[in-house]
Amino acid sequence: MLPRIALILAAALAMQAQQAPHGPPIPEGAPEDVRLPSGKLQREEILKSDYQKSLEDARTLSKLADELKVDLEKNDYNVLSLATLKKIDEIDKLAKRIHDRLKR
Repeated sequence: MLPRIALILAAALAMQAQQAPHGPPIPEGAPEDVRLPSGKLQREEILKSDYQKSLEDARTLSKLADELKVDLEKNDYNVLSLATLKKIDEIDKLAKRIHDRLKR
């Protein structure tokens, strides 16, 4: 009897979670679209800025990936330099930054 109640409760919570609105709640009376003094929508400007940052990070990521390829080709198969390891860490950070920015 107890597992059946738990199953029903879990199903009810799952249905409620699906119906809940996504994103932060908007306070009552607050305008949905905030306009900047220039007249442009704040959300649009944030999206444009994020897009430009993602493009810049992608260019850097591509450059680092090419440098990593060259480093790996010239190094021995069982030896990596500290510079190569730092490039790998930077590639990882850039990829995560782009990923997080695109998930917003």
